[in-house]
Amino acid sequence: MDNVFKIIFLVCMIVAEVIRFPHRQRNKREMRQKKLAESRISPLDFALDMLAFTGMEIIPLIYIFTSWLSFANYTLPAVLGWLGAVIFVMALWLLWRSHKDLGLNWSPTLQITQEHKLVTQGVYHVIRHPIYAAMWLWGVAQVLLLQNWIAGPATLIFFGIVYFRRTPREEQMMIDRFGDEYRTYMRQTGRVLPKLSK
Repeated sequence: MDNVFKIIFLVCMIVAEVIRFPHRQRNKREMRQKKLAESRISPLDFALDMLAFTGMEIIPLIYIFTSWLSFANYTLPAVLGWLGAVIFVMALWLLWRSHKDLGLNWSPTLQITQEHKLVTQGVYHVIRHPIYAAMWLWGVAQVLLLQNWIAGPATLIFFGIVYFRRTPREEQMMIDRFGDEYRTYMRQTGRVLPKLSK
C-alpha cells in the first residue's frame, strides 16, 4: 500500500500545481500591467517561500523517488492512508475554490495593486485564509500518505513556520489598506477555521 499512497500524493501534488499555475501566470501579467499600491516583500519572504516549497514538494519527491529517507519510515493502518487521500482531495477543492473566489485579487506575495478589492464572498465568507487552510489540510494528508518521519510532517513544520510569520503581516497590510471594513471582516470570520459564533 505504501507505493499506492505515494502515487496518490504525487497525483494530488501535480493537480495542485495545475490549479495554481494559471493564477501564477496571470498574477505576473497583472503585476506588469497594474499599478502597485504597496509591497511589503522582504528578503526573508523569499526564503520562507522556499522553505514551504521544500516541505511540500522537494522532501516528498526525494522520499517518493529515492530510498534516502527510508530509514525513517513508519507504518499506519491502510484506512489512515485512505483518509489522507480524502483529506488531500478536500485540500485541492479548497485551493481551487479559493483561487476562483479571489480571481484577480490573488497575489502569492505581500503585494496589493491599486485595483485590489476585499473579497468576502464564497469560501472567504466563512474564513479569511482558505488557501492557508488548504495548505494545513495538505500537511495533514502528507503525514497520512507519506509514512516517513521526515517526509510526512515536512509540510506541517515548514509551512507552519511560514504561516505564523506571514499571516499577521498580511492581515496588517489588509487593515492598512481597507481599515474598518477589514476589521469588521476579521470579527466575522476565523483565520483558517470558521468562527463558531459571530
